[in-house]
Amino acid sequence: MIKRKSGKTVYKNPWMEVREDQVIFQNGHEGIYGVVHKDHFALIIPFDGEKFHLVKQYRYAPQTYSIEFPQGKHEDADNSDHQKLAQAELAEELGFTSDAMQKIGFMLEAPGYSDQGFHIYLATNLKSGEKKFDKTEAGLEHIQMTKDELEKAITDGSIVDAPTIAAYGLLKLKNVV
Repeated sequence: MIKRKSGKTVYKNPWMEVREDQVIFQNGHEGIYGVVHKDHFALIIPFDGEKFHLVKQYRYAPQTYSIEFPQGKHEDADNSDHQKLAQAELAEELGFTSDAMQKIGFMLEAPGYSDQGFHIYLATNLKSGEKKFDKTEAGLEHIQMTKDELEKAITDGSIVDAPTIAAYGLLKLKNVV
């Protein structure tokens, strides 16, 4: 176990906080540990019975487009009701509502340096509505894939978003669809 002696925030903005902690490792070695704190988010697997619905969007950090299941959180809202957040993200990014939202699980995104995790929901019984993009989602594209197309896109490297791949793997392992 690693014990925290002290810590200080070295960077903070509305979306994240970076902390540098002074720690003691289990063997007595003392050192520092950088921690990225971000609130948990919701990831939604929209499935209409034949196709999965994903989004393609530009991701600034890797400077590339990414195909992903809809996911996110609201920086200026209470995100503690994860199913409500999942419904809001589904409507925001794809314009869908779902009266059949099933929790699939929870995962940590990058536990080696971050405390952020994500709640995974399967959305079925999809009903089309109006997309409600927030101001940072300009250019978001709706992608539809069959199960075979989705698995090919994962294995050929067209889909590289780790939460999307992990969530789909969990869905398969649980034999939900």
